[in-house]
Amino acid sequence: VVQKLTQMIGKNVKLYDMVLQFLRTLFLRTRNVHYCTLRAELLMSLHDLEISEICNVDPCHKFTWCLDACIREKFVDNKRARELQGFLDGVKKGQEQVLGDLSMILCDPFAINTLALSTIRHLQDLVGQDTLPRESPDLLLLLRMLSLGQGAWDMIDSQVFKEPKMEAELITKFLPMLMSFVVDDHTFNVDQKLPSEEKGPIPYPSTIPEAFTKFLQENRIACEIGLYYILHITKQRNKNAFLRLLPALVETFSDLAFSDIFLHLLTGNLTLLGDEFALEEFCTSLFDGFFLTACSRKENVHRHVLRLLLHLHHKVAPAKLESLQKALEPTKQSGEAVKELYNQLTEKLELRKPSPAEATETPSMELPLPTVPTPTSR
Repeated sequence: VVQKLTQMIGKNVKLYDMVLQFLRTLFLRTRNVHYCTLRAELLMSLHDLEISEICNVDPCHKFTWCLDACIREKFVDNKRARELQGFLDGVKKGQEQVLGDLSMILCDPFAINTLALSTIRHLQDLVGQDTLPRESPDLLLLLRMLSLGQGAWDMIDSQVFKEPKMEAELITKFLPMLMSFVVDDHTFNVDQKLPSEEKGPIPYPSTIPEAFTKFLQENRIACEIGLYYILHITKQRNKNAFLRLLPALVETFSDLAFSDIFLHLLTGNLTLLGDEFALEEFCTSLFDGFFLTACSRKENVHRHVLRLLLHLHHKVAPAKLESLQKALEPTKQSGEAVKELYNQLTEKLELRKPSPAEATETPSMELPLPTVPTPTSR
């Protein structure tokens, strides 16, 4: 698609402007963030073809190029952070509309992914340095860009081109709370390594501060960072931290925890915790406590759960699998994709069951066993 568009536009600035206008309109109409991806991809494609006629007149060119390099490396380093900040601070009076385009480029899920993961990495570094979030200019810049990206739709819709105001509590309360989770992890891991002569086993903290859940429900940026922190601990196979924070995902800002982008990443990371699926407690928390709360009202959640089970059904205890199979049965309203996945799962489970013929034969083979001792009794 990108190549076709690039060929059609060629070196024609007017055509390029028209395509951008279409992308803005489509983004407004559908709220589909992948129109933002296309906006950035298109510019990068023209950049790769060295079409200077367009690159030189698009005020977002250098910003997008710099951000694209960060996305490829999955991290915003200090040098690039300074460059990006320079572009943001350089938006002149009377040219504020550029912010609308910059916010669209920052709203691309690949950009959000890079910014959120960089934020988590920064927070971990700050724990090691005994530094608070408010004292880190690099972290504040990441939040500023996340905030711009998250506000893209509202900015283009309202045509008010101003950077969204950052809530102080995000920096003074929410991020330190996330850092305290990192500290809990470190403390628990160190405790596990200490000789256990004098002390009983220290349980992993199981409660989450009420404020954390509230932030995830009410603050979009806090929610995004919180979700990426959960993806991070899942990827690290940190089952304790995952089960502790999972209940906070049931109600999140505009149901972000049940969005396709998050679920796609989460189910991928959960396959790394495959062995935990044999445990009743883990499955109950994950399926009953999280996924099944939304399955009936959100078709995409139903689809993701079925996909996850297609990969991991052999790890789940049979009794649990049976109850999940019942709970996930499609309704008349279910779409074709859900029905197809459910049928695939049912077929796989049927193949795992011993066939009735085998079931009847096995007892008959066991029957003569009592007579076996006779030869040895001679």
